[in-house]
Amino acid sequence: MYAQTNEKGVKNGKMIAIVQSYALSGLEGVCVMVEADVSRGVPSYEMVGLPDAAVKESKERVRSAVKNSALDFPAHKITINLAPANVKKEGTSFDLPVAISLLLGYGTLEADVEGIVFLGELALNGELRAVSGVLPALISARDKGFKTFIIPADNAREASFIQGVTVYAANNLREVVNHLSGLFPLKPVPSGSFAQTTQGKKTSYDLAFVKGQEIAKRALEVAVAGGHNILFVGPPGSGKTMLARSIPSMLPDMSFDEALEITKIHSVAGTLGEAGIVTERPFRSPHHTATTVSLCGGGNKTVHPGEISLAHGGVLFLDELPEYKRSALEALRQPLEDGVITISRSGGTVTYPASFMLCASMNPCPCGNYGSKKRRCMCTPKDIQRYRARISGPLLDRIDIQVEVDGVEYDALVSEAQEESSAEVKMRADSARRVQRTRFEGTMVQTNAEMGEKEMKMYCRLDKECEQVLREAFESLHLSARARSRILKVARTIADLALSEDILPEHLYEAISYRTYGAELSALD
Repeated sequence: MYAQTNEKGVKNGKMIAIVQSYALSGLEGVCVMVEADVSRGVPSYEMVGLPDAAVKESKERVRSAVKNSALDFPAHKITINLAPANVKKEGTSFDLPVAISLLLGYGTLEADVEGIVFLGELALNGELRAVSGVLPALISARDKGFKTFIIPADNAREASFIQGVTVYAANNLREVVNHLSGLFPLKPVPSGSFAQTTQGKKTSYDLAFVKGQEIAKRALEVAVAGGHNILFVGPPGSGKTMLARSIPSMLPDMSFDEALEITKIHSVAGTLGEAGIVTERPFRSPHHTATTVSLCGGGNKTVHPGEISLAHGGVLFLDELPEYKRSALEALRQPLEDGVITISRSGGTVTYPASFMLCASMNPCPCGNYGSKKRRCMCTPKDIQRYRARISGPLLDRIDIQVEVDGVEYDALVSEAQEESSAEVKMRADSARRVQRTRFEGTMVQTNAEMGEKEMKMYCRLDKECEQVLREAFESLHLSARARSRILKVARTIADLALSEDILPEHLYEAISYRTYGAELSALD
């Protein structure tokens, strides 16, 4: 089906060889048949099937790799077709399947390659180099029924975590040829153990090093426990960045399925480390000069994941929020609601997951001292209004928890008193997360922050007293319908932390207190 090897190529007659490979559209794999027609005639080398520049350049890489591997390269008319022809072929992963199809078509190699998927870039000396996107490509191919893969040795660790397949990793083209011909078979890549990789690098930031700021720490605990977005507002040096960078030390451990999903994205982006799988929840902190494309993903033709997709399953930290471009911030609104982002470019339309916890920080005014009890603000009301207007109301509405922090007293900074560590907070947050996993078992919802209206009606019921509390807050703070929903979700998380089945008035009061900054902005406007 995939390779016709009952003839000996053009050495004994015309032959078309077909080898299987895979391309990616976002995180989804697309089957690609690499067809090689080697026939007698004026020597030429044509490649068709909508290849991009990198694929077209493979002609010279393949030619040199074959010759430098001491293999016969056909001096005939060569036509390579990448089918289906209506799918754009990108990258260098087709080098290996093109080389194998040529060797089969010419008769240099006689082997049955039916059901084998080939991926890999060739160096001029025949060595195999790693390619990006191996994990999602192999998972998609496995789901389509393919069980055997030959890939570069540098991608072996990444592929070892895929269950139910046989993966062979080669260092060079000659090893692949020897394996297919049966001379020196390669050993299958052993299965990787996710449990052995969880002892990864730990963050050096911990809540134990943050002095004071008890309200901000409590808000951070609630945010982590329910997966809520959070904004810290305060003067420079008040500890906003330290609080944000302590989040990874409090996040729940990943399951293997979560790690695979996150690894897919980083594999496509080419940001995987030596472990071959993402072992810690991502913490992405792009600079405020980041463009809309770098945040959301895309490109001129090729569609790559952006920072919000690379933060999937983890945290996106935006320090100095008002300094980001307005267009970049507004582009966050849809992913914050839907948990995915769809990017359309001339090269196609792809959808990447983008379910992350947004953590942002900002100063209350240009000089940073507005509202501070320790420093005098030098800004005019117009300056403050203009500065705060850089963040739109709809975006602020999507941030569940908004906390104002102030500077810390000197005595608190030098105090020897032991602060609560991230590990202690993580234990309580994990307990709340377990409650949520049980509550949402069998659904697509994982945390309180992801609840829709259906789930809220089931799990956020209020008695008459709580309903009156929320009504008064809604009217006095001039809240939107979205803000009301966010308050209910946060109150549900606070109740979970307290191991309370029902939302009580004290839970609502705390949740409402995390929305006063947005109301202050509305009043200022």
